[in-house]
Amino acid sequence: MEPPKTPNRKERRAMEAEGKMTDRKFIEVADRFIDIANKENASTQAIDLHMIFLYAAARYNAHVAKNVLEVDEHEPYVTEMLKNYQEMLRTHLADPEL
Repeated sequence: MEPPKTPNRKERRAMEAEGKMTDRKFIEVADRFIDIANKENASTQAIDLHMIFLYAAARYNAHVAKNVLEVDEHEPYVTEMLKNYQEMLRTHLADPEL
C-alpha cells in the first residue's frame, strides 16, 4: 500500500478554496487557538487555562456529535475522541521542541 499523496501547492490551494481541510490549514487553525491561550495566560494561570480549554473542547465536540454528526451512540464516539486525544497528547509530550 502506498502512502497518501501529499498535494502540491496548486492542489492544496484548490482544496482550501473548496473549503477542504489540509494539513497546513489544520495547523494554522490550531495555532490560532494556541495564540488565544497564550494571550489569556497573561491573566489566567496555565493550570486553570488548560482545563478551561479542555472544557470548551468537550463542549464543542458534544455539539458537533449531537447536532452535526447526529451521533446516536455516544460511548463509541467518546472512546474514539479519547483515543485521538491520547495520541495527540503523547505526540506533543514527546516533542523535544515544546
